[in-house]
Amino acid sequence: MPAVRDRLIFALDVSTAAEARAWVDRLGDSVSFYKIGMELLTSGDYFRVLEELAGRGKQVFVDLKFHDVPATVGATIRGLARYPVSFCTIHGQHDGMMRAASQEKGDIKLLAVTVLTSMDRSDLRQLGIDREPSEVVLERAAAARAAGCDGVIASGQEAAALRQANGPGFLIVCPGIRPAGPAGDDQKRTVDVPQAFAAGADHIVVGRPIRQAADPAAAAEAIQAQIARVFAA
Repeated sequence: MPAVRDRLIFALDVSTAAEARAWVDRLGDSVSFYKIGMELLTSGDYFRVLEELAGRGKQVFVDLKFHDVPATVGATIRGLARYPVSFCTIHGQHDGMMRAASQEKGDIKLLAVTVLTSMDRSDLRQLGIDREPSEVVLERAAAARAAGCDGVIASGQEAAALRQANGPGFLIVCPGIRPAGPAGDDQKRTVDVPQAFAAGADHIVVGRPIRQAADPAAAAEAIQAQIARVFAA
């Protein structure tokens, strides 16, 4: 079971190492777990920042959503396992790819991306999938679990059904968290902090509500306090 303060993952969505370091300094002890994604990858300093985060005692979530032929993804995960990485994402749309990644993950917790939280039914329909997102999420989660993945990335709107279907021990990580409710941005399937954990989430990923706050560290601490109340109840 994760420590309560590790349940908040901050989305370090910046494009340079200098910005990343500044955010870690700014947030201090209010955040212990960081997600680094594609924006930082283009800086050329991705793995330097990764190792610096680990060196400062932070957990690292590599969110690069790998999707390629099984051999390529398997080899990529094998290489990534040499680094101090806690979580890593792959797309949950191909059984062979997920199995290849699972065989190489070592100590990394492998999370399958089910349906992006920026997508709703109309977006799925444009991809030729005329079904509710919740149906697709549950189906892909079952496939990911069977393939050896440790959990999924999914909206908090699907967390309760995922927990019921998969039981304890299967990680549910929820992005698109909006502590103050819907924010009118590109996230469509959102929930607030208590809703996510009441539904069965293990971790939440929060970016803009912290980054855009007048006092980001205070905003992170406020979320930590909400989480603490959920688990003290």
